[in-house]
Order: sequence, then structure tokens, then C-alpha cells
Amino acid sequence: MADSHGKHAKHGTAGEGPLARTALRFTAFTEKWLPDAFGFVLVGTFVVLLFGLVTGEPLLKRPDDPAATKGFGLIDAWGVGFWSLITFTLQMAMIIVGGYAVATSGPVARLIMRLARVPETPRTAVAFVAAVAMLASYLNWAFSLIFAAILAREVARNVPKADYRALGAMAFLGLGTVWAQGLSGSAALQVASASSSPAPVQEVIREAGHASGVIPLSDTIFTWQALVATLFVYCVGVGMAWFVAPGAENARTAEQLGIELRPLIGRGSAYNGQRVDGSDGEQRRPGDWLEHSPLFSLLVVLLGAVYLVRYFDGKNFFNALDLNTVNLILFLLALLLHWRPWRMARAVRDGAPAAAGVLLQFPLYGGIFGMIAYTGISARLAGWLVQASNQFFFPPLVAIYSCILGVFVPSGGSKWVIEAPYVLEAANELKVDAGWMVVVYDLGEASANLLQPFWMLPTLAILGLKARDIMGYTFTMFLACFPGALLAVTLLAPHVTGR
Repeated sequence: MADSHGKHAKHGTAGEGPLARTALRFTAFTEKWLPDAFGFVLVGTFVVLLFGLVTGEPLLKRPDDPAATKGFGLIDAWGVGFWSLITFTLQMAMIIVGGYAVATSGPVARLIMRLARVPETPRTAVAFVAAVAMLASYLNWAFSLIFAAILAREVARNVPKADYRALGAMAFLGLGTVWAQGLSGSAALQVASASSSPAPVQEVIREAGHASGVIPLSDTIFTWQALVATLFVYCVGVGMAWFVAPGAENARTAEQLGIELRPLIGRGSAYNGQRVDGSDGEQRRPGDWLEHSPLFSLLVVLLGAVYLVRYFDGKNFFNALDLNTVNLILFLLALLLHWRPWRMARAVRDGAPAAAGVLLQFPLYGGIFGMIAYTGISARLAGWLVQASNQFFFPPLVAIYSCILGVFVPSGGSKWVIEAPYVLEAANELKVDAGWMVVVYDLGEASANLLQPFWMLPTLAILGLKARDIMGYTFTMFLACFPGALLAVTLLAPHVTGR
């Protein structure tokens, strides 16, 4: 890796367009100066701690009520928050492993191989990965992290002169643009379900004119304004991907980075250093029959399918969809696609390393979440926001605030719980539609993912890259996609009918 970095130092940016030159310069900077993802969260912890101290938060203080979630000093708030994401951490680890298992199954792997043969030049390869990654994230953000990463690897095999760092950045692009506006967007699904939305949020929603205390998806992500905004950001993302892709003379290929790209399917093939063909699954003894028979895999799939039918019966599908249900669907789908138990077991074993970064870093992000949510930091930020706003500027300001907070609390659902009460209450005071504020929040929150490596970890693990390798490109994409989102929410706001 060190040699490849040395080679890159000789590369210039001659012959590149202005956007490609910008991306290459940002990438050179991040490769040299940006810490790894773990270092990022370590530094972020103390940035939030110092911000709290500067703004008047006490370092050591415990509330009189041990069960209270407000009034902690910064250190106690950090400790309380440290394990607050433990359930979410396991859910995310399972969704990464499940997504990997689905994406590396024979049928899906063959689909990826067919898709990877579409682009023929380095520039079209980068734009194609961006387009597919955003489409996949609109359908389901968790699956897209794995699917797009594997697609990027396979595209790099077919177009070896494409910049591997740019392909990696585009594989992640959906999480920085349209995912929260899609079918698995946390905030929209939460406010659409009474069982998922906290009572204080439901009360504010009632004050906004929704007597049920919930906002249906038809008033958030499925309004024509939201669809237009999402399509606009999508087009900006694909266009930017085309222009930031460097030419072959300035590209750093997977080979130059020291990453071996073996075939995804085939005898003797390997994927990310792990075998994915069936050559190690021979039945050698009578006791192996259970691992090789699809009988019990199919029975488990049938069991899960019956449960899911009963679970969704009489419910709005998207409202009832949560992380546990998504994980179950991925598990059953992977089991069915791998057909034989030994293949499923191997896929899970091979996919487990991709979840290592989540297991290590999520508790620290939980501590950051605690310092913001369990002290006066969040309310203070909200107060500044409302004081600086009016009806016209409130949507873009919320998008900016959501993006900034998302850098330090990179969890759409958890962060929405923090922001929703005061953001929606301020929207009520300023006569801004509550459903539109969910859309605004989603677009701003998603953009933050282009600035910090929290959600990049699964994609990076599959690609064999470091955060510093791709964040020059993701930052360049942010410089266009986020202003595009701000422009969309500002210009479309007057066309939203408030309640």
C-alpha cells in the first residue's frame, strides 16, 4: 500500500476537467491527512465534549432522578449513551451479514456480473456504479451497501483502468443522497407508525393538524414535491459522478492499490479473500447430509414466510417494515438463494468481518449521541436555529442543521428522535408543513454521510479500502449534492400545502 501511495505522488491532474481535478486534490489531501474511521470517531468524541464545555454544559453532573434522560453532565451523558445503541448495533451487524449473504448467493452474484459488464470505459464505469447504488439505496439502504460494493469490485475487474477509489465512493453514494427518501427511510417510517413514533413526537404532529398523531407516507416521501426533489438529487449525483471520474492516466486502479480482484463465481474463484464456489462443500461422511440437503432450509423459509404474511396482514407494508423485519426477510432470502445450509453458513462466516467496524465504533457513536441528547446541547442548537429562521428559510436551515448534527450522530432514526420534537414544533409556529419537514430532514441527514465514515464501514470492508481512500471523492460529491438538495427544498416549499 505504501508503494502505491508513493506512485500516486507522481501523478498529476493534467488533462482532467475542473471537477475531476478537485476530486483528485481532495483525495490526495484525505489520503495524507485523514485518520481511519476509528480515529475519526475518537476525535469526534472530544470535539463534541469540547463544544459542550464551551457552550456551558457541566462536565460532571447527575440528575436527581436516575431514570431521567436530561440534565446529565457531559461525562455521565457519554456513559449513559455508550450502550444506548447496543440493539441497533446488533441489528446493523445482522443486516450487513444478511445483505452480504444475499448479494453473494449464486443468483444475485450472476445478476451483479451481468450488470458489471454494462460499462465499458472508466468514466461510464464510475457513473454507472453511482446510478445503480442510488437506485439500490432507494429500495433498501442496508442491502445497497453490500450490493453496490460487490458491483463496484466486479466493475473494476471488467474495466481495470477505472479509478478504484472513485468506484468505491460511488458505491456508497446512495447513503449520501436518496436513501432516506426511499422505502427504508427511518424518519418517514417512524412518523407513519404510532408504534414507532415517540409520544412527544406524536403530540407535536397532532398540533400540526394530523389528528391521528402520525403522518402517512403519502404526505412525506410520496408527495410529488418529495419525488421531484429526490429525482433532482439523483440526477445531480449521476452527473457529478461522470465529471469527477479521472482519466486512465490519473486513475489509481485496484492493482495499484494492491487489491486483488478475483472472479465472483467459478471454480477456484475467491471474493475478498474468501472462497465463494462450492468446491469446499463436498459431502464426505453420512452425517454431512443435513448440511447438504435443502429440506430444512426450505422448511425454515416456509416458517418465516407464514409469519411474515401474518405479521403484515391488515397493515401498511412500509409502515410495518422495521429493521427486525428487514433482517428476517434478508435471512430467509439468503437461506433460499443459497439453497443448501453449508453455503449459507459459509456466506455468513465470510460476511462477518464486514461488521467488525460497526461492533467497534457504534458504542463510541452512542457516547456522542448521549452527550448531545442527554444534555442541553441539542436544545441549545435548536434555539439558535429557530432564532435565525423564518418561514422561507426554515426548511434549508433545518437541512443544514440536520447535516451538521448527522456528522456527530450518524443514525437517521436515533437522530430524528432527538430533533423531531423541537423541529416540528418550530415548523408549527412558522406555519411550515410537518410532512415536508420530514422530507427536508431526510435530505439533509443523508448528505452528512458523505462527510464522515460511519456508514462507509461495510462498503469499505468489502472493497478492501480505507475511509481516506474515498472521502476526497465523497466530499466532492457533497459539494454538489447537498446544495442541490437545499435548492430543491427551498424552491419546492411554496408548493407544499400545509395542514
